[in-house]
Formats: sequence, C-alpha cells, structure tokens
Amino acid sequence: MAVYGYARVSTQDQNTAAQIAAFRRAGITKIVQEKRSAAKERPELLRLLSTLKSGDVLVVYKLDRLARSVSHFTRVFEELQRKQVGFRSLTESIETDSPQGRMFLHMLSAFAEFERELIRERCLAGQRAARAAGKTWGPPRALDQGDVEAVVAAWRSGWYTQKVLAEMLGVSVSCLRDHIHRHESRGRWSPQKRLQK
Repeated sequence: MAVYGYARVSTQDQNTAAQIAAFRRAGITKIVQEKRSAAKERPELLRLLSTLKSGDVLVVYKLDRLARSVSHFTRVFEELQRKQVGFRSLTESIETDSPQGRMFLHMLSAFAEFERELIRERCLAGQRAARAAGKTWGPPRALDQGDVEAVVAAWRSGWYTQKVLAEMLGVSVSCLRDHIHRHESRGRWSPQKRLQK
C-alpha cells in the first residue's frame, strides 16, 4: 500500500509549498505536483490515477485542488472506487475509510447527478423554445423555400417522381423527401413529433 499526495496550483507563478508542507506533516512522502488551471487537462493527475493500485490512498490538501467541479470530482471518485483506492482530504477531514467520509462523498455524487439533470432539462427546454420560434441549427438547407414549394407542386401533380425531382435538383431522394415532409408538416416535422422532442 502506498499513500500519494497530489498538490496543484493554477499558475506557474504560484507554488505548492503550503500543500507539500501539510503532506509532510501528515507523513506523506510520495508527492505529485501540478501547475495547471482548473479549466485545463491535468496530465500529472491522469498519470497518477493510472498508476494507483488497490489499497493505495490518494490525499489532497483541499477538494478544489483535485477537481474543477462537483461532476469532475465525482468522475475521479468513481475511478478511485473502481480501483479500490482510498481518498483523503486534509483540510476538509474527509476520508473514505470512515462512514462519515463515504456518506459525504456519496452526497456529492448525488448533487452532481442532480446538477447534470438540471442542465439537461434546461438544454431541452431551450431547444423546444428555439424550435417553437422557428429557429434551426446545423448546416444550411439544401433547398430554399421557393424550390421546396415548386417541388411539392410538381410531385403532387403526379407527373414527377421524387427520384426524378431529386436528380433535377442535385440532391438525394431522402433529402428531397425530408424537405417535402417539412413543408407538409409530416414525418419528423409533424406537430406531435416536434412536441415530443
């Protein structure tokens, strides 16, 4: 079993001296240092996580030195659990060896899941509002509204097949069919389908 301390500061100008001193007072001699902001990838942390084995313990000075958000911390914690690696925070007095520490970490996981659900709901609500306002995203449509109206009239006349019209306009049959469905509010463009999204 090995105990590793992970020290991180956000910029090259800062130093990890206070964190390292706290680790040494706690009897921790294996220390990994990183100088990265919260928003960037952390290669030293990733390297450390890949080398940890069952029975090892990862120690941080404070929780915010380890993760950039609750959801990020939860992902790291789940990886530690999967590998049966212990975790301890010196400042918050959290450790997975105690029932209280495990309870706190599970509460953090629950809050992270709740946060993800809220974000998902807000995204879906925004998409529904944008669709209701007629807004679209993605690549521009292959046919403009005038072309679509002419295509629908020609196809409905019975003189042209969708395949012939698609060849005339230089688009695929599925693309042409989707434009017809949108114009006629059918298929995925039907009001019922759009309300379900």
